[in-house]
Amino acid sequence: MLIAGAVCPHPPLLIPAVLGAAADDPPAELRELADATALAVGGLLAARPDLIAVVGGGRADREYGPAAAGGLHGFGVPVTVGQGKPVLPLPLTVGRWLLERAGVLGVPPAVGGRRGAAALGVLFQAVDRCAPASACLKLGAVLAERAPRVALLAMGDASARGAIQEPGAPDPQAQDYDEDVAEALAAADARWLGRLDPALDGDLAVAGRAAWQVLAGAAGGRRLHGRLLCMMAPYGVTYLVASWEEPREEGS
Repeated sequence: MLIAGAVCPHPPLLIPAVLGAAADDPPAELRELADATALAVGGLLAARPDLIAVVGGGRADREYGPAAAGGLHGFGVPVTVGQGKPVLPLPLTVGRWLLERAGVLGVPPAVGGRRGAAALGVLFQAVDRCAPASACLKLGAVLAERAPRVALLAMGDASARGAIQEPGAPDPQAQDYDEDVAEALAAADARWLGRLDPALDGDLAVAGRAAWQVLAGAAGGRRLHGRLLCMMAPYGVTYLVASWEEPREEGS
């Protein structure tokens, strides 16, 4: 059963090694984004899940185990996240780094008193970035049944139209799309996310739709409390960070 969810973007610049000498003093927008993603992942851990499923777009549906590594070599950056041959697509590579930063992977279970990979199950799930909504929702429902308490981290960027069109040219359609998705994430509106049209992925250069719909499928009809932690577009790509959690009972 899904007990917590989070949405994070996957810009490689989140990983300090990509910044090189600038890692000690990153731009303010990257610091803000990094803080928001840390808060979102922290919310997943606070829910005390049995399993964290990291979901991101790929060429096809494929599940990877907790030892799977990713890399940024395809972007001309000699950075590997994890150990071994890089096999994870970009969204899952950044997702793995977020878990490592949070102490979930890459450290012994006892360090800091946190549950490591040996005590907390982790899987990486690539979802076909072109998959129809029905397939994404079904995959989410399946993932939600993988453990009694499942937390899902959906990795995906919103529209990148601003990065591929004429600089400074406004795109009302892309802006409306991003604002609508942000509103749905803030409201934990799984039903609305489930109705997103895959045909707009290419038109608006959206990379996160499939992963968001997997999260929606995992939530099913459950009532969750949503928070939008960050929305920005510093490099022409809209980055959304959100957290979903079980509603707190009154007086708790």
